[in-house]
Amino acid sequence: MFKLTGCCHCGNVRVEIALTHPAAEYHPRACDCDFCCKHGGSYLSDADGSLVIEVKDERLLRRYRQGSNTADMLFCGNCGVLVGAAYPSETGLYAVINTRIIEGGAAFGEAQTVSPKTLSAAEKVERWKKLWFADVTFSPGRSE
Repeated sequence: MFKLTGCCHCGNVRVEIALTHPAAEYHPRACDCDFCCKHGGSYLSDADGSLVIEVKDERLLRRYRQGSNTADMLFCGNCGVLVGAAYPSETGLYAVINTRIIEGGAAFGEAQTVSPKTLSAAEKVERWKKLWFADVTFSPGRSE
């Protein structure tokens, strides 16, 4: 496995990523919806890899549902960084990570534009289940 780490600007949300291939073999997906264009989202996932999302203070994790209203866009409420997206399904949690939070200058392949806005909600979910991280651990911190 190829390990990567990342975090939001203030460090409240950290991620540990295990990829099955070197970073250069991945082409992040740059969604062309209005929301992702405004936030500069470029997403990484590996259906056979794993993802750990650690949140120091869960009160500062923000979720925003947009588009087909099925996936949560994940933000740090303290520094405002778009961390990624998560889809909670009946079989588990699926997620993608915004490549802009990954540390260490990982050299990914050229981003490819995708247009999920042309898909129905059911088609989006089917796509996410095929492409997104399926081995996702969410580790919330304090939430008093």
